[in-house]
Amino acid sequence: MAAVSREAAKRLHQAFSRLLRTGAWQLRLWDGTAVGGDGVARFAVTLRSRRALDVLLGGLPERGFGRAYVAGDLDVEPLEPFLEAMARARTSRLLAGWPATLAAALRLGARPGPGDPGDAQARLRGRRHSRERDAAAIRHHYDLPPDFYALWLDRTLTYSCAYFVSPDTDIDTAQQAKLDLVCRKLRLRPGERLLDIGCGWGSLLLHAAQHYGVGGVGITLSPRQVAYAADRAGALGLSSRVEFRLADYRDQSDERFDAVASVGMIEHVGRKLLGTYAASIQRALRPGGRALVHGITCKPATHLNRASFINTFVFPDGELEDVSSVVRALEESGLEVRDTESLREHYALTLQQWVARLDSNWDAAVRIAGVKRARVWRLYMLGSMVSFRAGSVSIHQTLAVRATDEGAANLPLTRDEWYMKPVTAAAATGNGALSEHQPLQPHPASR
Repeated sequence: MAAVSREAAKRLHQAFSRLLRTGAWQLRLWDGTAVGGDGVARFAVTLRSRRALDVLLGGLPERGFGRAYVAGDLDVEPLEPFLEAMARARTSRLLAGWPATLAAALRLGARPGPGDPGDAQARLRGRRHSRERDAAAIRHHYDLPPDFYALWLDRTLTYSCAYFVSPDTDIDTAQQAKLDLVCRKLRLRPGERLLDIGCGWGSLLLHAAQHYGVGGVGITLSPRQVAYAADRAGALGLSSRVEFRLADYRDQSDERFDAVASVGMIEHVGRKLLGTYAASIQRALRPGGRALVHGITCKPATHLNRASFINTFVFPDGELEDVSSVVRALEESGLEVRDTESLREHYALTLQQWVARLDSNWDAAVRIAGVKRARVWRLYMLGSMVSFRAGSVSIHQTLAVRATDEGAANLPLTRDEWYMKPVTAAAATGNGALSEHQPLQPHPASR
């Protein structure tokens, strides 16, 4: 292979530096040429072959980078400071500086092409947010073997933002605290029925049944999740009280519930169907029922980037809403919004622990999911952690009620009940009643 022109390599480094607004990094090429950094490199970008340049330039900046990284043609170490620099670079700046970057890459012999990330990239067909396409999107994201998720999630496989009493709380304790917080906001009582829309591997519904004495139904579009959750219910002796179904939130029935939870689901709904989603929650509730929607949110007037890494590889067809749109949709459906709470810092802490656990089990992750899918997850979680820290995305819990005809909301006058922990878990008391309270702590079972 012909030697790379060092001057051409410098021009490429300069072009990328203008996009990233920093020159404190090193570019390493396939022939051993290394330029930039000047002894203060915060990270190094390694192009393992000229094909890395071809793939990098073969799509819009974020999609091209994702394809090259996932395929292993490109590496960045350490990845976190690079993603921090990318987060500060506006999309408009990236697009404006792309022609100069392309010209510099062509001097190094680049021939833009799509690359081959394999099944790590989602390739959906049909009408966007049709039932069939939504099911395919969910399967792409969730239908890896549960053993893969068990490598880095907590022991209940709760795949959503945890709740941290302090930054050094371990992930198992923090997820138990989050499940408790959701159950208390919903004011669950023994004998009530809970609908969990987007139930994942069943952790919330099973927790509510064990510790709050409720029964209910969990729905998901992932066959693997239904099978796993049903097996867990059987192992816990809860099969007679909880049921997991392969179903769409738009599937209507005559069933009514005392409470509805939807945790980490709204991101899959789509802006045009937000009203349909809210109406389905309203119809599922009895008068006096409570609903909690927990989901990632964006800043107002944020436009969907369908060429983003997350939309291409992780959450195909995913769309984020600003919290005001969520509140408006719930109110317009006939529900009364009573509270909304940001947990942005909590999700950054959650992702930090997930990434650490994935890294410590990297060989097993590659064996189970394949190296491309494992690289997708590592890049996705690190990038998301950076975004939550920077405040470019957030996450909100929004509590709403379907008031009775007389206007009763059946909620406490203060929030004290949400942030206090029963001395004895409801499932362990003689009548399941909530007893005296103490500050939020994990259930004894989680210690």
